[in-house]
Amino acid sequence: MIGQVFYLYNNVQNILKKTSDISELVPEAKVDLAHGQMSSSELEKIMQDFIDQKTNVLICTTILESGIDIPNANTIIVENADRLGLAQLYQIRGRVGRCDTQAYAYITYRRDKMLSEEADKRLKAIKEFTEFGSGFKIAMRDLEIRGAGSIMGEIQHGHMEQVGYDMYCKLLDEVVKEIQGKKIEEEIDVQIDLNVSSFIPDEFIENPSQKIEIYQNIASCKNEEAIRNVIDEIIDRYGPIPKEIENLLAIARIKNLAREKFVLKINQRGNNIIYYFDDKKFQVEIVEKLMRIYKGKIKFSPSKINPYITVQITNDFEILQECQTFLKHL
Repeated sequence: MIGQVFYLYNNVQNILKKTSDISELVPEAKVDLAHGQMSSSELEKIMQDFIDQKTNVLICTTILESGIDIPNANTIIVENADRLGLAQLYQIRGRVGRCDTQAYAYITYRRDKMLSEEADKRLKAIKEFTEFGSGFKIAMRDLEIRGAGSIMGEIQHGHMEQVGYDMYCKLLDEVVKEIQGKKIEEEIDVQIDLNVSSFIPDEFIENPSQKIEIYQNIASCKNEEAIRNVIDEIIDRYGPIPKEIENLLAIARIKNLAREKFVLKINQRGNNIIYYFDDKKFQVEIVEKLMRIYKGKIKFSPSKINPYITVQITNDFEILQECQTFLKHL
């Protein structure tokens, strides 16, 4: 069975000429056109002819995105794709590949045209997210590019791309809590600098977008349950977890413990680990307890800015475990 072609040309004024140009370019093709200014009876006949394969190339506008389902159509060509929105492009691309036949989507723009920053991001996103079920990722990327708008006002566009999606959600949550009269507690951003290898190896996850997704999932873990869920996801998708990612997960655990204990920063200097505390919430009474546990391997410095405790490392290969143990003693 020979496939059929959609040619998307979103300009009603010039669509007749475009149809004529394509007919001349490919004289063996049976070409027809469709656009939103036609009557319903005209469109119905044109579409029926296409379904019946009386025509094999349909020149059309974005009317195409409105739920047209023709399994035999396996190719789509989009002209001036930079003028279309990301969600539109995703919907339009989905008009082909609806059966077992190999499908093709050609997303084009004029040669040597200087694209705007937003148009460039849209085209890169539609190229990046090609796997089945990418609708949610496309929606999130579209949200980042265009902005989310004002949820409590009349503004229908925003500036999420300037602060990032995670920060936008955090700010929005704070505004809602403020309106509800709830106390907003600022989350501690714990800085950790330890001499351990903690990253996702290229040989474990090759796809850059999948790698970023896993980094984001680990960074967003706020408790042990969330960490366990990420571990299960990684094993299910990629197999046994390498040591470098185990270290990354251990650092996530350390950050969560540090937040609970009001530790702002953890640094390694040689054979020592230094824990810097929030001076407003630090309880000096804990020092006596730690002195008994660690004996001569601990030193307390009562700085006026951020008091800190220095702990000597007993096992250079178990730094992460020692950090977790120390934080649990606090």
